[in-house]
Amino acid sequence: MEYSHSDTELIKQPIGYWSWAAYKAVVTRTRAALADIGTTQPQWWVLAQVARADTVKTREEVSRLLQNYLETGPETMESEIDTTVTQGWITEDTEGRLALTAQGRSFYDKAAALQDELWTERHADISDEEYLTTLKVLQRFIHNTGGQAWHH
Repeated sequence: MEYSHSDTELIKQPIGYWSWAAYKAVVTRTRAALADIGTTQPQWWVLAQVARADTVKTREEVSRLLQNYLETGPETMESEIDTTVTQGWITEDTEGRLALTAQGRSFYDKAAALQDELWTERHADISDEEYLTTLKVLQRFIHNTGGQAWHH
């Protein structure tokens, strides 16, 4: 791969720009691929939380967990949960407990396979060691600037 600058010049490049550019590229690619199969990234998050849960989760638990992902917000998450119910992928009982339907399981499996393909695409020519170092460095940047971040 050809890089934008020499190593000497890259050291002087702003992390804010490059972390933003990486975010934009990854999220744009992910959202476009999910749109191609008929869903949104927040709907994927909902499906994944319900499909992978060890115990049944309520709407409130899922919404609270996901509302801060990429600054989505509670109103958007509530709407996205509603859409997964309307699509027939998830059911909600009178106590707000969410469950995957058979149609939802099938769609989740399709979306999960796509996410695996996207992960492979993003990680091409990047070793696990490089990836681990990158995440640790980004977390140090967050810490050093007084920010907070968490991902399940």
